[in-house]
Amino acid sequence: MDYYMSAYFHTSLKQIHNTYLTSMGEDKKKRAGRNRTLSITQAETEGLESLIYSCDDLRKSFQDDMIINGDLFDCLDNIPNDFFSLIIIDPPYNLDKNFHGLKFSSMKSDVFEDYLRSWFYKVCDKLKPNGSLYMCGDWKCSSSMQRVIEEKLTIINRITWQREKGRGAKTNWKNGMEDIWFAVKNKNDYYFDVESVKMKRKVIAPYRTEGKPKDWCETEDGNFRITYPSNFWDDISIPFWSMPENTDHPTQKPEKLYAKLILASSKEGDYILDPFLGSGTSAVVARKLNRHFCGIEINKEYCLWGAKRLINAESDKKIQGYADGIFWERNSGK
Repeated sequence: MDYYMSAYFHTSLKQIHNTYLTSMGEDKKKRAGRNRTLSITQAETEGLESLIYSCDDLRKSFQDDMIINGDLFDCLDNIPNDFFSLIIIDPPYNLDKNFHGLKFSSMKSDVFEDYLRSWFYKVCDKLKPNGSLYMCGDWKCSSSMQRVIEEKLTIINRITWQREKGRGAKTNWKNGMEDIWFAVKNKNDYYFDVESVKMKRKVIAPYRTEGKPKDWCETEDGNFRITYPSNFWDDISIPFWSMPENTDHPTQKPEKLYAKLILASSKEGDYILDPFLGSGTSAVVARKLNRHFCGIEINKEYCLWGAKRLINAESDKKIQGYADGIFWERNSGK
């Protein structure tokens, strides 16, 4: 990318970022009594702000477990290279989307790919030589992401997960799937712990050999089989109003989804980078699973949500759908 193109995308992203508006007052939304969606009062704000770092703080010292409220471009040069075992990226998709004041506009695929390149190359520099990276996308931008990722890393797989929510469409198929690209720096040297992400499924038609269960077990709760994970995930519940992890973020990823990525591709004590932190899901799951994190987010309100979720995670380590070291089927009650 030549200088003028690079400068254009740097300026454009800053302009997009700078349109964010934050509202720090009391939560004026009237919620039902059972609605557990996270909210922050004015009285809580000051204490939560003390947990959030600025770009200036980062320039002075990179530390463990940072939520950084700032522009991605201003932060990247102050984050160490070859440092993170895992990077999770959930960038704006190539859609018209309003993120509480930040309006991201869809663009032609080649322009969107240049937008990705404007930050992706530097993000890859932060990855350890044996590290792994996951990037989330939808059908419209997934092919662009694949092309850009392959310019720097080796793609190992594409995960497709079923989003059980989504608007119907009268002239198109309802969009109920998203992709996650799994890539590494070195295809011959990367960490992957398949045992940590196995799934417990009910056995509908149990098969027996000489009267004994074959590849399944009988329990008081029913018949179950422990299965290897595939690259199609149909066990994910999108956060909704009755779940304590839910926020008002328009594209919040489920904790269960990120728990799979973190457990499979990092060890306890490892460092995880999220350059588009949003409402803090990657940081919260990292803390619950005893990893370190660094997340960058331009929207201060989103950073506050993440900080409060981190506080809540100190006393509640539960991840919906993950219990006893096993991922359970959707709506299993776990």
